[in-house]
Amino acid sequence: MPRKNPIFPGPRTARGAVLAVLLSNADQAGAEPLRGRVTLAAIVRALKRKYHWPIETTSFPSNDIDGRATWATVYSLPQDVIDAALDPKGQDWLKSTHP
Repeated sequence: MPRKNPIFPGPRTARGAVLAVLLSNADQAGAEPLRGRVTLAAIVRALKRKYHWPIETTSFPSNDIDGRATWATVYSLPQDVIDAALDPKGQDWLKSTHP
């Protein structure tokens, strides 16, 4: 089954904001919090299934603020996918995600 080409979501949407962080390799700690009831995991799932982005997921044990054990998850795109996505059209899309 051939792999589908990734599709860019609307630039000013939650999906667009998350994809912009993934494409820029920026730290999500500095990203504006998501509003509403949609979780980051749900957005990543939509970017993978509906928009065909090959987002990789890595989870590892961590400690919560109150000391309880928890899991942290990191999402990333392979560098070759980022390079291909940032052709001139992709650069224009990325610039349009910021007001």
